[in-house]
Amino acid sequence: MAIPLSIQLYTVRDAIEKLGAPAVLKEIAELGFPCIEGGSLYGLSHREFKRLIDGLGLKQMGAHCGFLDPKNWASIEDDAREIGYKHIITSIGKEEFTSAEKIRAAAEKINAAVNHFSPKGLVVSLHNHWWEFDGPSKGDLLLELCPAVNLQLDIYWAKTGGVNPVEVIQRYARRTKLLHIKDGPADGKDPMKPMTAAGSGSVDIPAAVRAGETAGVEYLSVELDHCATDMLAAVRESYDYLTRHGLAQGKR
Repeated sequence: MAIPLSIQLYTVRDAIEKLGAPAVLKEIAELGFPCIEGGSLYGLSHREFKRLIDGLGLKQMGAHCGFLDPKNWASIEDDAREIGYKHIITSIGKEEFTSAEKIRAAAEKINAAVNHFSPKGLVVSLHNHWWEFDGPSKGDLLLELCPAVNLQLDIYWAKTGGVNPVEVIQRYARRTKLLHIKDGPADGKDPMKPMTAAGSGSVDIPAAVRAGETAGVEYLSVELDHCATDMLAAVRESYDYLTRHGLAQGKR
């Protein structure tokens, strides 16, 4: 069976700001997404947000959150418990990869978070950008120093950084729990070029997803940081591409 499909709500942040979370989440549900990946309650209480997504037939599979700061740990646990998800994800800034010493310092924070959250049943993952892969002994060193952390591999940023996403998934097969799906030029010389709907760029999405199936990936999440076309149209096209080709499990 295909991997369940989610959408990182950062993708539709502008639409949410303009139309409000209830309207945009309703559209996401109507498109056929079974799951969302969050990071905000958009001013709602836990009960209100849970009632909203339950009513739309959506499941929150995880959240991008600031788990590297112990001050956030209690609220992260509250959010996960009240909304009902187990995956918590964060990313490491570009400046943290400018030296081996900074990578080791970041690893200490990650390991502390893993040691705190794992006994509570939460799955801790790192989301990459291109800077983990644009030079030797960066992302691999961090993951070597953090043997218990998992990986939410962003296949677009991996390709932008100059590596083959399939090889990364295979190298960290037992640890790659989640994939971020985005597409576009993946130009390492100009990483911030506009992204495109899945299936219309340079990323070999089918190969990455098939590798993810073998590795035991639990969710795929569409995420477009920015797009030259209408974002909701790109989200719709991404959903259609992934489900039509049997790469992801949607609701229609």
